[in-house]
This record gives sequence, C-alpha cells and structure tokens, in this order.
Amino acid sequence: MMNGVKTFMLVYVDDIIITGESEIQVQEVIEKLNAKFALKDMGNLHYFLGIQVAKTSDGGLLLSQQKYINEVLKKANMEGCSSCHTPLPSTVKLSAHGDSNFDNPQLYRSVIGSLQYLTVTRPEISYSVHKMSQFVQAPLNTHWRMVKRILRYLNGTIRHGLRLEKANSMEVIAYSDSDWAGDPDDRKSTSGYCVFLGSNLISWASRKQTAVARSSTEAEYRSMADLVAELIWVKNLMSELQFPPKEVPMVYCDNLSAVLLAANPILHSKSKHFEIDLHFVRDHMNSKDIRVSHIPGTMQVADILTKAVSSDNFLHFRTKLNIEELDSTAAEMKGRKARSNDQQSKITRDDDT
Repeated sequence: MMNGVKTFMLVYVDDIIITGESEIQVQEVIEKLNAKFALKDMGNLHYFLGIQVAKTSDGGLLLSQQKYINEVLKKANMEGCSSCHTPLPSTVKLSAHGDSNFDNPQLYRSVIGSLQYLTVTRPEISYSVHKMSQFVQAPLNTHWRMVKRILRYLNGTIRHGLRLEKANSMEVIAYSDSDWAGDPDDRKSTSGYCVFLGSNLISWASRKQTAVARSSTEAEYRSMADLVAELIWVKNLMSELQFPPKEVPMVYCDNLSAVLLAANPILHSKSKHFEIDLHFVRDHMNSKDIRVSHIPGTMQVADILTKAVSSDNFLHFRTKLNIEELDSTAAEMKGRKARSNDQQSKITRDDDT
C-alpha cells in the first residue's frame, strides 16, 4: 500500500499479474520492477496460465479456457464431435464394476487430469469430473463413454466461461449441499459447496465424503462443516487483502434438520458420532463468524455440485453459477485493443527466463 492506495501482485514463476486501485501506481510498480529485472508489459490482462480473460460488452470479465478445451478434444480424438446439453445423464448410476476394462487407461487418466484443470473456469463440470476421477485406477468402457460425454458437452459450450463483474456488495454468501449415500459401491455421500463474494463465484468444491453417513442430516452437516472451514479461510484472506467482510457470511442449506442442529445447543444422541463437526460449526456460529439459514431445494445452487441433475435444472443452476457465453462483440473489441485506460490488471513477463 502506498499513500493509502492498494496495489496487488500475483506471481507464478515468470508470469505476473499486477492490479490495484490506481493505474498510475500500477505503472510505477512495473517501472520499478523493470529497473531490477527484464520485464515486458503485456497490457491489459488477457491470458494467464492457460486462462483467457475477455472483457464483456457491459464491462465485466469472462474467464474461459477455449484453447485448452480444443487441446483436450484433440488429445481424445474428439474434435468436431456432436454436443450435448449436460456433462452426465441424470439417470446413470456409475459403478466400479459391471463392464469390461477400457483398453487405454493412460489416455483416460490424461484426459481426466486435463478436465480437472478445466474446472478452474467451469465449475458446472466439477461433479462430473470428480465422479469420473474415482475410476482412474481401473477405468471401464462405461466410464470412458461418460468422459466422452463430458467432452461433447464442453465442445458445445466451448465459448462459455466464468463471469466476473463489479459488484456493489461485498457480502459473502455460500451454499452447502450433499447427495446422501449416492455412491452405489460404498454408499458414501458427495459434498458440494459454492461461495459468492457479492454476485461473483469465488470458491467451489465437489468431493466424496470420507465416511459413510448414517442419515441425510449427517451428510448435509459434514458438507456444511467443510464449507465453514472454507469460509474461515476466505475471511482471513479478505482481511489480509485489507477488504474484510462487513457482514457475517451467510450459509444456506436445504436440509432443515441440519440447520436446526447447528443452532440447537443440545447434543442429540443421534449426532454423537459426528460430534466434532457439530461443535466446529456451532462454535463458529456462537462467535458470529457465520450465519446458517434454510433454503428450499429448488434454490440450492450447490445441487449441481453433488449429483447429475436433469437438463432443465442443470441449465438453471449453471446460470446461477455465472457461467455465460462470451459475446462476439466483446471478443472483437479485445482483439483490436492491446491496451486501454481502464483500471485493469497487467501482465509482465521475464523474457530472459
């Protein structure tokens, strides 16, 4: 911070993003770095670690990985394939048994690894990729067909990405959900959560729980405990960046029993086996670190991160996650302008490395 004006720098090897509240101060930082190192100012942020950054027509940003998706499609020999509306069909229950082994497990693992990186800008495929990654040790032909379906979905939505926009609110809102005993092999549940800063999605996860839940309430509560841990980290990060949240983060859960259990000071006998998670969430509620509220299942955004849903629900929740298609006008403007006077991030690169 200089003269009360904040400037931030993100460094990854020889790639640097510099952004701040003052364009003049950002330029001064670049000049001072250039005096010590050989740097090249690449202008407004447009590409970083395989992520394309484009300005939308209304001034927002769209993070996408179009080039990377094309590389994955080429790797899987799926270029020009037909598209589909969802990554996974809602009627399929995938198992580790019941079909013949896929004859190219190395290709399967390579494609799954690439898809995991795509979830950086495509949170709506997080559950699908998470589910298919459970079979990397011994993939079956059924599993490879489902991976190809994910690729067909990406081919049809290749211009989609995660939208970020300027927001008046800095309120942190999060959604927690779980799919109770959804795995047909071991009956473990899947947790999912997403965190919004204002209207922007900043964190999300889809993961299998480590223990079998004896009830849907237990599964939902374990997912809520994971989300609370993430929210504590988000709050600490925002404080380090000198933008502490002004309001207590709100957690929305569609399981009323889990919500009531979080607020009830009495430890019920049916919840003793997950007592640590119980006290963890409750302690942070008592210290006013979080708030927990019930929400109807039809409004549970994290539902898309815990299971394969119908096409209508998928498209609805995908929009709620701010996954949008880049408009062509913005793409043309981005290609014509190498620099602008906006207060946007800058990339510098050490050409000597």
